[in-house]
Amino acid sequence: MKEVDKIIYGSRILTMDENGAIIKDGGIAVEGENIVAVDKKEVIANQYIAKEVINITGESIVMPGLINGHTHAAMTCFRGMADDLELMDWLNNYIFPAEAKNVNPELAHWGTLLACAEMIRSGTTTFCDMYIFEDETAKAAKQAGMRCLAGEVLFDFPSPNIKTPEEGLKYTKDMIEKWAGDPLVSIIVEPHALYTCSPPLLTKVKELADRYDVPIGVHLLENSSEVQQLNEKLGKRATRFLEDAGYLNERLIAFHCVCMDEEDINLFADYGCKIVHNPESNMKLASGIAPVPDMLEAGIPVALGTDGCASNNNLDLFQEMDSAAKLHKAARLDPTVMDAETVLKMATCKGAAALGMEKRIGQLKKGMKADIIIIDLDKPHLTPLYHEYSHLVYAARGADVDTALINGKIVMQNRKLLTINEDEIMAKVEEIAIKIRKSFEKH
Repeated sequence: MKEVDKIIYGSRILTMDENGAIIKDGGIAVEGENIVAVDKKEVIANQYIAKEVINITGESIVMPGLINGHTHAAMTCFRGMADDLELMDWLNNYIFPAEAKNVNPELAHWGTLLACAEMIRSGTTTFCDMYIFEDETAKAAKQAGMRCLAGEVLFDFPSPNIKTPEEGLKYTKDMIEKWAGDPLVSIIVEPHALYTCSPPLLTKVKELADRYDVPIGVHLLENSSEVQQLNEKLGKRATRFLEDAGYLNERLIAFHCVCMDEEDINLFADYGCKIVHNPESNMKLASGIAPVPDMLEAGIPVALGTDGCASNNNLDLFQEMDSAAKLHKAARLDPTVMDAETVLKMATCKGAAALGMEKRIGQLKKGMKADIIIIDLDKPHLTPLYHEYSHLVYAARGADVDTALINGKIVMQNRKLLTINEDEIMAKVEEIAIKIRKSFEKH
């Protein structure tokens, strides 16, 4: 018998591996950060003993933690502040002014902790973030025990943290060096968008990302007005501009991509670029419907993201999966597109591939990091169970997640967060919200 740190038992284990293996009455052995075995319960019990055994009685699904491919975590502080507006109106007349008046290290830290609490509670174990004072985001994610790909948003104009593009590049460089080798936090270089970043800044962004071999993340082709604006600004389609600038490669992660056409999709597929689909944010801002079925058919790795809480307004990836599956069926009048298994993969193994993390997370198998969630199925809305994938996409909710492990550490058990104090966090964010309200009452 080999001793390990933890053994997890469940009535169903969704491995999300290449074969789509589902193990009935299975077990997972975890040593340190890593999964060392996944097999039938009796095999695990005969080969391993553990210091800690996690075993939810009754029906359950054990699966990889969900991956939020695009969000702005600290924007939990702006949840519901400016709803029912068009994208550019929302961004230029509400969000940018609110950020200029209120965003500081305190907001970034506590807003991110609130996001981490919400994400862990709804089964997300990894998130890719773009915001301001992003080192505070990284520290908060580390405190919560979450896996994070974090990047400071870069503009041509000042942000509350950065006064010049050069300062933004230096801040990002310092983050890359500070967090190098961290088991949970990785860094991405993130120019906000082609309409807020000049070609000289974009050139320097690419040089920085190439020097350190890290990804680049950018908002791209989010609605039709952006397409028109970029055509006029660049004198060519945005994807051709990116091609000419040397951006198109396997380290480019583009967020939204609502208005991609066949030529854009083929370019991304040819170069191995990645995309993050944000259906609920796109619906709420009436930005349009990204041609995700075409992207997937072309072989592009597509992840799911919630976007920020100011344009969604929650971080529940179970709800996002449900929306993604149904939106495209309605748009194409075809109930077979975006089937449940495809969508679940976008939130797990394919989401990991989109973030360049497929060798670490997104599947439950030997050698992968132990990012694991357990769904309690003993509930009226989850009874009976015929098909695991459809159950998770169409019936389950974030609140059905009972237990979560990240990097082998239990961060939530029996719905109780173990790494952070959610009552303290909510109280701090309420205090910040009072200041935000007052900042707008003065004008």
